Amino acid sequence: MVTKLFLLRPHSLPLFTLPSKFLFPKLPSLPKRFPILSLSFSTTTSTHPQFPDPDLSYGPSLHKGTKPPIPISHFTDQPIEQDEEENLIDEESFSRVFNIAALRVPAKDCFALESRLRGHLLNWPRVRNIGRVPGDEVEDDLAELLANNQSDGDDDQNGVVSLNRRVYGRSDGDGEPLSAVLYREKLAKTFDSRGYVNFRNLAKMSRPNQKKRRVTEEDNGGEGRKRNRKGEFSVLEVVEDEEEEEGEDLKGLLGDEFQGRKRWRGSTRLLLLDERYGDKGVEELPQAIQAVMKENTAKSMGPAIELVRCRLTLLYDYWQMNEILEALLPEGMIVPSAFETVGHIAHLNLRDEHLPYRKFIAKVILDKNKPKIQTVVNKIDAIQNDYRTMQLEVLAGNHSLVTKVVENGLRFQVDLATVYWNSRLATERQRLLNSFTRNDVVCDVFSGVGPIAISAAKIVKRVYANDLNPHAVEYLQRNSGLNKLDRKIKVFNMDGRRFISAMFASDKAKSITQVVMNLPKDAAEYLDAFRGILRDRSKDEEFSLPMIHVYGFSKAEDPEFDFHQRIRIALSEVAVDVEMRRVRLVAPGKWMLCASFILPKSVAFAKPVDI
Repeated sequence: MVTKLFLLRPHSLPLFTLPSKFLFPKLPSLPKRFPILSLSFSTTTSTHPQFPDPDLSYGPSLHKGTKPPIPISHFTDQPIEQDEEENLIDEESFSRVFNIAALRVPAKDCFALESRLRGHLLNWPRVRNIGRVPGDEVEDDLAELLANNQSDGDDDQNGVVSLNRRVYGRSDGDGEPLSAVLYREKLAKTFDSRGYVNFRNLAKMSRPNQKKRRVTEEDNGGEGRKRNRKGEFSVLEVVEDEEEEEGEDLKGLLGDEFQGRKRWRGSTRLLLLDERYGDKGVEELPQAIQAVMKENTAKSMGPAIELVRCRLTLLYDYWQMNEILEALLPEGMIVPSAFETVGHIAHLNLRDEHLPYRKFIAKVILDKNKPKIQTVVNKIDAIQNDYRTMQLEVLAGNHSLVTKVVENGLRFQVDLATVYWNSRLATERQRLLNSFTRNDVVCDVFSGVGPIAISAAKIVKRVYANDLNPHAVEYLQRNSGLNKLDRKIKVFNMDGRRFISAMFASDKAKSITQVVMNLPKDAAEYLDAFRGILRDRSKDEEFSLPMIHVYGFSKAEDPEFDFHQRIRIALSEVAVDVEMRRVRLVAPGKWMLCASFILPKSVAFAKPVDI
């Protein structure tokens, strides 16, 4: 007889009970809403064994178990009317039922027994080995009242002493002081409602607000049901036979809603056993489990531990993102698992083979990363415009591309539709910032929304930031004020060459010590702007030449040599001592590099070439 049902969560267990009529109805098999769900896997039915493939690895899998006999949506309060995006994936088809065994043990011994039998328990990811069954939790005072053990006079006296310590914090004669909680409660009783005006914090601590409990709603059939809360991804059904002996009817004492067993056992818990013992009898269990059962039976003069059969249903929320995608995509297709996170936006760069399934991929990514991820986008074309903005397609979630990013303790507002941002360069930006000192003056030629310029403003003396994109300049100014660094940053909106010429032609040229050129596609081509930048100044004049950090891409077999050659050609100078560093591999065979060098004096004071 199916008696109890509850939900499992990673750190707390089972919360609601279902009547037996929901568990074994005669219903047709679940319909498949989309044929894509059956492209790469097939699910066993109730006529097949639970583990069809003995070579499958240990633990839960979508290729193991059976489908539940009733749609899981019957267990929840989800509305029937849902938009197209919600109906994109049939979540019910990802539910799997596993037949397992469990030990019903006294609640007070569950943790000790779990530690002792650790190697024989279920030990599945995100499923606790200890389960709680509604109706089996009883107050300690009531358990002592109904217990059959008889206590003598000394035990009664000890009980009075324990009660006094519990209520008053100490017992007569022992001199123990009141605990902080009990002392606060005692003070609370000494003040009336007017007195609390002078002890507002005391009133709040003594009478904390109770968390609102979810109200059980009644459906048309008169049976209660509860909402499947977020984070609840498994359902455990306890299946047990009718007890032969009538025992003691406890409903008169505990209420008509009590659905516990007829025979009194007190508060209990379930220890979920290894899946290999799902169909084993007591005599077939390992000796360690049998020894525990015998020990507890001898101590309590009765069967304190019993073996029960359970059905564990793992819902759609249980499975990891890669497991769902592996089942959805055709067999042999690479499962996309990496994406860039920009605030609440997940930025994908899908391959051509993934494009027909992009909506399904986005829906799974959104489901498995809520609430952190609220929007999923895909880059539909390479970056080709001068503003370095990306053409993005919103695949799932809300359509807002304006988000807030936190990096190096600073906040940045970003609109991916109009500006460029790459979270994968955060480590490289931090490495570059570590090379700056408090006496530096930084010139950021291609600043964007200011990830380097604003972060550098916390360290250096002064920052001059420039970008050609007017939208990026607007967000740069906004982010400077947002982080209260606008006094140390001067913002420009002009072409890179014009900005370099203007800065070194002004009186600020002597103070500039660092130049950052983070535009990997074209930055090396702008180096020719430094040739002859100081030709109008005297060579005898004391002048510290700046350190230039330029970024670029290379697909050559030797990317460092290739990028070094491009720098020499742009500067028209062979003797350039460059410190080269590989930043990251952006695509197969394509490296992003950073070259750092001090501007050669021969380049800075070069004369124009007559043609």
